[in-house]
Amino acid sequence: MVKRILVVEDERPMARALELKFSHEGFEVKVAANGEEALALVDTELFDLILLDLVMPKMNGFEVLKSLAEKGKPIPVIVLSNLSQAEDEAKVRALGAKGFFIKSNVPIADIVAHVKRVLV
Repeated sequence: MVKRILVVEDERPMARALELKFSHEGFEVKVAANGEEALALVDTELFDLILLDLVMPKMNGFEVLKSLAEKGKPIPVIVLSNLSQAEDEAKVRALGAKGFFIKSNVPIADIVAHVKRVLV
């Protein structure tokens, strides 16, 4: 069965790069440009994993993580951000994130490998 990933990323080039890489790896990928759009998709579709940016318009990644918990949606979330403060990583992990990557420091191939480990 094909695993479904929701990419929540407001930067179009990064969203497209993730979408292409994960599609090439055999995943079905949907993209949301902000947190509100992501939560609307989560309410109507099933996803095996969410790749979540933190800094976005309308609703940030911290708010998305809180909302997923409040809705009782146990979807694994991996945060991809350019925020590199240790307290940001601690905060998202406290909110249930299964991983935290600084986008500018990590090749997409490493993110794919981590996603595969989480979804095994």
